[in-house]
Amino acid sequence: MNDLRTFEYRDAGDRIDRYLASKCPELSRTRIKRLIVDGEVTVDGESTNAGYRLRAGQLVAIRLPDPTPSHFTPQSIPISVVYEDDHILVVDKPAGMAVHPGVGHPDSTLLNAILGLNSEIKSVGGQSRPGLVHRLDKDTSGLMLVAKTDQTHERLSSQFKERSVKKGYLALVEGHPDPPDAIIDAPVGRDPHDRKKMAIVDDGRSASTLYRTVQRYKGCSYIDVRPKTGRTHQIRVHFSSVGHPIVGDATYGRSHPTLDRHFLHAASLEFEHPATGKRQEIESGLPVELQSLLDDLNS
Repeated sequence: MNDLRTFEYRDAGDRIDRYLASKCPELSRTRIKRLIVDGEVTVDGESTNAGYRLRAGQLVAIRLPDPTPSHFTPQSIPISVVYEDDHILVVDKPAGMAVHPGVGHPDSTLLNAILGLNSEIKSVGGQSRPGLVHRLDKDTSGLMLVAKTDQTHERLSSQFKERSVKKGYLALVEGHPDPPDAIIDAPVGRDPHDRKKMAIVDDGRSASTLYRTVQRYKGCSYIDVRPKTGRTHQIRVHFSSVGHPIVGDATYGRSHPTLDRHFLHAASLEFEHPATGKRQEIESGLPVELQSLLDDLNS
Protein backbone atom coordinates (compact mmCIF):
# COMPACT_ATOMS: atom_id res chain seq x y z
CA MET A 1 0.00 0.00 0.00
CA ASN A 2 1.37 3.42 -0.96
CA ASP A 3 2.27 5.93 1.76
CA LEU A 4 1.61 9.56 0.75
CA ARG A 5 2.91 12.34 3.00
CA THR A 6 2.39 16.08 2.50
CA PHE A 7 4.05 19.06 4.14
CA GLU A 8 3.52 22.82 3.84
CA TYR A 9 6.88 24.54 3.67
CA ARG A 10 7.00 27.60 5.93
CA ASP A 11 10.62 28.72 5.60
CA ALA A 12 12.59 29.85 2.55
CA GLY A 13 15.52 28.59 0.48
CA ASP A 14 16.02 24.99 1.70
CA ARG A 15 16.93 22.32 -0.85
CA ILE A 16 14.06 19.90 -1.15
CA ASP A 17 16.21 16.81 -0.50
CA ARG A 18 17.53 18.29 2.76
CA TYR A 19 14.07 19.43 3.81
CA LEU A 20 12.60 15.98 3.28
CA ALA A 21 15.52 14.40 5.15
CA SER A 22 14.55 16.51 8.17
CA LYS A 23 10.84 15.66 7.85
CA CYS A 24 11.39 11.93 7.18
CA PRO A 25 14.43 10.99 9.31
CA GLU A 26 13.88 7.26 8.75
CA LEU A 27 14.67 7.71 5.05
CA SER A 28 18.27 8.01 3.86
CA ARG A 29 19.33 10.88 1.60
CA THR A 30 20.09 8.31 -1.08
CA ARG A 31 16.56 6.96 -0.98
CA ILE A 32 15.03 10.45 -0.97
CA LYS A 33 17.04 11.38 -4.07
CA ARG A 34 15.94 8.16 -5.76
CA LEU A 35 12.29 8.95 -4.99
CA ILE A 36 12.77 12.43 -6.47
CA VAL A 37 14.32 10.97 -9.64
CA ASP A 38 11.46 8.45 -9.87
CA GLY A 39 8.89 11.28 -9.75
CA GLU A 40 7.56 10.34 -6.33
CA VAL A 41 8.20 13.83 -4.92
CA THR A 42 6.20 16.89 -6.05
CA VAL A 43 6.12 20.60 -5.21
CA ASP A 44 2.69 22.16 -5.72
CA GLY A 45 1.78 19.11 -7.76
CA GLU A 46 4.81 19.25 -10.09
CA SER A 47 7.80 16.90 -10.12
CA THR A 48 11.17 18.44 -9.30
CA ASN A 49 14.88 17.73 -8.79
CA ALA A 50 17.01 17.20 -5.68
CA GLY A 51 18.59 20.66 -5.89
CA TYR A 52 15.30 22.58 -6.06
CA ARG A 53 15.08 25.36 -3.44
CA LEU A 54 11.71 25.74 -1.78
CA ARG A 55 9.68 28.92 -1.27
CA ALA A 56 7.40 29.67 1.69
CA GLY A 57 3.87 28.34 1.30
CA GLN A 58 4.69 25.58 -1.18
CA LEU A 59 3.10 22.19 -0.70
CA VAL A 60 5.56 19.29 -0.75
CA ALA A 61 4.35 15.72 -1.26
CA ILE A 62 6.35 12.51 -1.08
CA ARG A 63 4.92 9.13 -2.00
CA LEU A 64 6.48 5.93 -0.72
CA PRO A 65 5.39 3.17 -3.13
CA ASP A 66 4.77 -0.37 -2.04
CA PRO A 67 8.36 -1.47 -1.44
CA THR A 68 7.84 -4.92 -2.91
CA PRO A 69 7.38 -4.98 -6.70
CA SER A 70 5.47 -8.08 -7.79
CA HIS A 71 8.59 -9.75 -9.21
CA PHE A 72 10.58 -9.29 -5.99
CA THR A 73 8.83 -12.15 -4.27
CA PRO A 74 10.56 -13.75 -1.28
CA GLN A 75 11.46 -17.31 -2.21
CA SER A 76 12.77 -20.16 -0.10
CA ILE A 77 15.97 -20.82 -2.03
CA PRO A 78 19.00 -22.37 -0.26
CA ILE A 79 21.81 -19.83 -0.10
CA SER A 80 25.06 -19.90 1.86
CA VAL A 81 25.27 -17.13 4.48
CA VAL A 82 28.92 -16.39 5.25
CA TYR A 83 28.37 -13.58 7.74
CA GLU A 84 25.43 -11.73 9.27
CA ASP A 85 24.78 -9.12 11.95
CA ASP A 86 22.15 -6.42 12.53
CA HIS A 87 23.53 -4.26 9.72
CA ILE A 88 24.89 -6.44 6.92
CA LEU A 89 24.50 -9.82 5.29
CA VAL A 90 27.23 -11.52 3.27
CA VAL A 91 26.21 -14.44 1.07
CA ASP A 92 28.12 -16.78 -1.24
CA LYS A 93 26.37 -16.63 -4.62
CA PRO A 94 26.54 -19.81 -6.71
CA ALA A 95 27.35 -19.68 -10.42
CA GLY A 96 24.27 -19.77 -12.65
CA MET A 97 22.16 -17.59 -10.35
CA ALA A 98 21.32 -14.06 -11.52
CA VAL A 99 21.69 -11.37 -8.87
CA HIS A 100 18.30 -9.74 -9.48
CA PRO A 101 15.22 -10.32 -11.67
CA GLY A 102 15.47 -9.29 -15.31
CA VAL A 103 14.76 -10.43 -18.83
CA GLY A 104 15.05 -14.22 -19.00
CA HIS A 105 15.12 -14.71 -15.23
CA PRO A 106 12.00 -13.18 -13.64
CA ASP A 107 12.54 -14.97 -10.32
CA SER A 108 14.73 -17.56 -8.54
CA THR A 109 17.46 -14.92 -8.30
CA LEU A 110 19.80 -14.06 -5.45
CA LEU A 111 17.53 -11.18 -4.50
CA ASN A 112 14.52 -13.50 -4.25
CA ALA A 113 16.60 -15.79 -2.01
CA ILE A 114 17.76 -12.87 0.18
CA LEU A 115 14.17 -11.67 0.64
CA GLY A 116 13.28 -15.24 1.57
CA LEU A 117 15.80 -14.96 4.40
CA ASN A 118 14.78 -11.47 5.47
CA SER A 119 11.74 -9.85 3.86
CA GLU A 120 12.43 -6.50 5.60
CA ILE A 121 15.30 -5.91 3.16
CA LYS A 122 12.63 -5.26 0.48
CA SER A 123 12.46 -1.61 1.61
CA VAL A 124 16.22 -0.95 1.86
CA GLY A 125 17.87 1.39 -0.64
CA GLY A 126 14.96 1.88 -3.02
CA GLN A 127 12.85 -0.34 -5.25
CA SER A 128 15.14 -1.26 -8.12
CA ARG A 129 17.60 -3.55 -6.26
CA PRO A 130 16.74 -3.52 -2.56
CA GLY A 131 19.65 -4.21 -0.25
CA LEU A 132 22.18 -4.70 -3.04
CA VAL A 133 25.27 -2.46 -3.20
CA HIS A 134 27.24 -4.26 -5.94
CA ARG A 135 26.85 -7.01 -8.54
CA LEU A 136 28.36 -10.22 -9.86
CA ASP A 137 27.87 -11.73 -13.30
CA LYS A 138 25.39 -14.60 -13.45
CA ASP A 139 28.10 -17.25 -13.94
CA THR A 140 30.57 -15.73 -11.47
CA SER A 141 30.38 -17.22 -7.99
CA GLY A 142 31.37 -15.67 -4.70
CA LEU A 143 30.78 -13.07 -2.05
CA MET A 144 27.97 -10.54 -2.21
CA LEU A 145 27.54 -7.82 0.41
CA VAL A 146 23.95 -6.87 1.29
CA ALA A 147 22.70 -3.92 3.37
CA LYS A 148 19.98 -4.56 5.94
CA THR A 149 19.10 -0.90 6.64
CA ASP A 150 18.88 2.33 4.63
CA GLN A 151 21.73 3.87 6.61
CA THR A 152 23.93 0.85 5.98
CA HIS A 153 23.05 0.90 2.27
CA GLU A 154 24.08 4.55 2.00
CA ARG A 155 27.40 4.02 3.80
CA LEU A 156 28.33 0.90 1.84
CA SER A 157 27.35 2.51 -1.46
CA SER A 158 29.65 5.41 -0.64
CA GLN A 159 32.53 3.01 0.02
CA PHE A 160 32.06 1.35 -3.36
CA LYS A 161 31.83 4.76 -5.04
CA GLU A 162 35.03 5.90 -3.30
CA ARG A 163 36.70 2.57 -4.22
CA SER A 164 37.67 1.85 -0.61
CA VAL A 165 36.18 -1.66 -0.79
CA LYS A 166 38.90 -4.15 -1.72
CA LYS A 167 37.66 -7.06 -3.84
CA GLY A 168 39.69 -10.18 -4.50
CA TYR A 169 38.98 -12.77 -7.21
CA LEU A 170 40.51 -16.12 -8.11
CA ALA A 171 40.61 -17.02 -11.79
CA LEU A 172 42.02 -19.54 -14.22
CA VAL A 173 43.05 -17.95 -17.52
CA GLU A 174 44.19 -19.44 -20.79
CA GLY A 175 47.92 -19.28 -21.43
CA HIS A 176 50.59 -17.57 -19.36
CA PRO A 177 50.28 -13.80 -18.87
CA ASP A 178 53.51 -11.92 -19.54
CA PRO A 179 54.51 -10.29 -17.30
CA PRO A 180 53.14 -12.70 -14.67
CA ASP A 181 52.22 -9.83 -12.32
CA ALA A 182 50.93 -6.56 -13.76
CA ILE A 183 48.08 -4.06 -14.14
CA ILE A 184 45.73 -4.06 -17.11
CA ASP A 185 44.57 -0.49 -17.64
CA ALA A 186 42.08 -0.04 -20.49
CA PRO A 187 38.67 1.69 -20.78
CA VAL A 188 35.63 -0.58 -20.84
CA GLY A 189 32.34 0.23 -22.57
CA ARG A 190 29.50 -1.28 -24.55
CA ASP A 191 30.69 -3.25 -27.58
CA PRO A 192 29.64 -1.17 -30.64
CA HIS A 193 29.15 -4.39 -32.66
CA ASP A 194 27.21 -6.37 -30.03
CA ARG A 195 25.21 -4.42 -27.45
CA LYS A 196 24.95 -7.48 -25.18
CA LYS A 197 28.73 -7.49 -24.67
CA MET A 198 31.37 -5.14 -23.29
CA ALA A 199 34.67 -4.30 -24.95
CA ILE A 200 37.79 -2.13 -24.77
CA VAL A 201 36.64 1.12 -26.38
CA ASP A 202 38.30 4.54 -26.55
CA ASP A 203 35.28 6.34 -25.12
CA GLY A 204 34.62 3.72 -22.41
CA ARG A 205 34.90 4.23 -18.67
CA SER A 206 38.35 3.99 -17.13
CA ALA A 207 39.07 0.51 -15.77
CA SER A 208 42.07 -0.97 -13.97
CA THR A 209 42.74 -4.59 -12.99
CA LEU A 210 45.73 -5.72 -10.91
CA TYR A 211 46.70 -9.38 -11.15
CA ARG A 212 49.32 -11.77 -9.78
CA THR A 213 50.10 -15.24 -11.15
CA VAL A 214 49.82 -17.82 -8.37
CA GLN A 215 50.58 -20.98 -10.37
CA ARG A 216 51.37 -21.79 -14.00
CA TYR A 217 50.04 -24.98 -15.57
CA LYS A 218 50.27 -26.43 -19.05
CA GLY A 219 48.18 -24.09 -21.19
CA CYS A 220 46.72 -22.03 -18.36
CA SER A 221 47.49 -19.97 -15.23
CA TYR A 222 45.86 -19.64 -11.83
CA ILE A 223 45.80 -15.99 -10.84
CA ASP A 224 44.81 -13.66 -8.02
CA VAL A 225 42.89 -10.64 -9.35
CA ARG A 226 42.33 -7.29 -7.62
CA PRO A 227 40.14 -4.96 -9.70
CA LYS A 228 40.58 -1.29 -8.83
CA THR A 229 37.34 -0.34 -10.57
CA GLY A 230 34.03 -2.17 -10.96
CA ARG A 231 32.96 -1.98 -14.59
CA THR A 232 30.54 -4.50 -16.06
CA HIS A 233 32.42 -7.67 -17.15
CA GLN A 234 35.69 -5.82 -16.42
CA ILE A 235 37.89 -8.77 -15.45
CA ARG A 236 36.61 -10.96 -18.28
CA VAL A 237 37.04 -8.22 -20.90
CA HIS A 238 40.48 -7.20 -19.67
CA PHE A 239 41.96 -10.70 -19.77
CA SER A 240 40.36 -11.44 -23.12
CA SER A 241 41.86 -8.21 -24.50
CA VAL A 242 45.41 -9.32 -23.64
CA GLY A 243 44.93 -12.78 -25.14
CA HIS A 244 44.28 -14.68 -21.91
CA PRO A 245 40.50 -15.12 -21.55
CA ILE A 246 39.02 -16.68 -18.44
CA VAL A 247 38.84 -20.47 -18.83
CA GLY A 248 35.28 -21.49 -19.71
CA ASP A 249 34.15 -17.98 -20.71
CA ALA A 250 32.13 -18.66 -23.87
CA THR A 251 31.29 -14.96 -24.28
CA TYR A 252 34.81 -13.52 -24.33
CA GLY A 253 36.81 -16.68 -25.00
CA ARG A 254 35.63 -20.25 -25.46
CA SER A 255 33.70 -22.89 -23.57
CA HIS A 256 35.43 -25.63 -21.60
CA PRO A 257 34.84 -29.37 -22.20
CA THR A 258 34.18 -30.23 -18.55
CA LEU A 259 33.29 -26.90 -16.91
CA ASP A 260 29.85 -25.42 -17.61
CA ARG A 261 30.75 -21.94 -16.32
CA HIS A 262 33.72 -19.61 -16.38
CA PHE A 263 36.47 -19.99 -13.78
CA LEU A 264 36.05 -16.73 -11.87
CA HIS A 265 35.25 -16.57 -8.16
CA ALA A 266 34.81 -13.54 -5.88
CA ALA A 267 36.93 -14.86 -3.04
CA SER A 268 37.36 -11.93 -0.67
CA LEU A 269 35.85 -8.62 0.41
CA GLU A 270 37.51 -6.05 2.65
CA PHE A 271 35.49 -3.03 3.76
CA GLU A 272 34.79 -0.69 6.64
CA HIS A 273 31.94 -2.00 8.74
CA PRO A 274 29.15 0.59 8.37
CA ALA A 275 28.28 0.52 12.07
CA THR A 276 31.60 -0.04 13.88
CA GLY A 277 33.95 1.66 11.41
CA LYS A 278 36.41 -1.23 11.71
CA ARG A 279 37.98 -2.82 8.64
CA GLN A 280 36.48 -6.24 8.08
CA GLU A 281 37.66 -8.95 5.70
CA ILE A 282 35.55 -11.92 4.63
CA GLU A 283 36.76 -14.81 2.50
CA SER A 284 35.19 -17.61 0.48
CA GLY A 285 36.83 -20.80 -0.75
CA LEU A 286 36.52 -22.09 -4.29
CA PRO A 287 33.25 -23.89 -5.06
CA VAL A 288 33.45 -27.64 -5.65
CA GLU A 289 33.45 -27.54 -9.47
CA LEU A 290 36.35 -25.05 -9.61
CA GLN A 291 38.38 -26.78 -6.90
CA SER A 292 37.92 -30.10 -8.71
CA LEU A 293 39.36 -28.67 -11.93
CA LEU A 294 42.26 -27.17 -10.01
CA ASP A 295 42.91 -30.51 -8.28
CA ASP A 296 43.04 -32.22 -11.66
CA LEU A 297 45.65 -29.73 -12.83
CA ASN A 298 47.70 -30.32 -9.69
CA SER A 299 47.58 -34.10 -9.95
